[in-house]
Amino acid sequence: MQGPDPEILNKMVTVKMPFGKFKGTLICDLPVFYLEWFHRKGWPAGSLGIQMETVYEIKLNGLEPLIAKLKKLNANR
Repeated sequence: MQGPDPEILNKMVTVKMPFGKFKGTLICDLPVFYLEWFHRKGWPAGSLGIQMETVYEIKLNGLEPLIAKLKKLNANR
């Protein structure tokens, strides 16, 4: 079993939503209800969709401390 891609994990805590109601919000800070909507309707194409889906899975499984740790690591760079 392969682990998560570190590049995706780093991008989800540094990339901002480029459109929509939450434009300018870090992908990792998108609310669950918004991610649930995309889960039902379909994720955006490309890396944005992968990042959003990854955040959704993390939040769905109660792993938000992982996001906090990644944000802290990226803030120190």
